[in-house]
Amino acid sequence: MQGTIVKVLVADGDTVKAGQTIVVLEAMKMEQPINAHKAGTISGLTATVGGTVSSGGVLCEIKD
Repeated sequence: MQGTIVKVLVADGDTVKAGQTIVVLEAMKMEQPINAHKAGTISGLTATVGGTVSSGGVLCEIKD
């Protein structure tokens, strides 16, 4: 499902914990948090507020 990014809570180089919210999407008038699937360092962040994301789109990588 396509969504619009309403919040970006991390930046490239940030360290995150598993389960930490990275981005908040709005889809069908509901906010959906996108959480880290593992702990690590954010790299390749492409998410920007107001940007759109298609289903399966890559927002960033989490490296160990």
